[in-house]
Amino acid sequence: MPVIQRRNSVLTTAVVENVFAGSAFEFLRGNAVLSIGLVGDDPGVVFSLSLGSDIVVEEAEVADTAGVARFPIIPDEFWYSDVGVQGDRLVLRLRNPTAGTVVVSTIAQLTNL
Repeated sequence: MPVIQRRNSVLTTAVVENVFAGSAFEFLRGNAVLSIGLVGDDPGVVFSLSLGSDIVVEEAEVADTAGVARFPIIPDEFWYSDVGVQGDRLVLRLRNPTAGTVVVSTIAQLTNL
């Protein structure tokens, strides 16, 4: 099962266009089920998630871990999933409208079909 694990510091008013840009798994190598979890060490960052032409989440707030920079707990904090086909692009966009830097930790698991 391919796994992508990322930690991003999202500065005040900054946007990360694609957390997974440059990953070997950014474009699916075959049909797969995506399961993803992401958490932030402070509240306020919003995200959008798409897989190919599917918009999985549009502008939702990242879950807050009350000041603790940690990765999401598997499977408890893996709230989003989708099915993609070979060639679909995995895009996770982060936007920080708050007045401080927020660390967002993400794990994406791809289960090949």
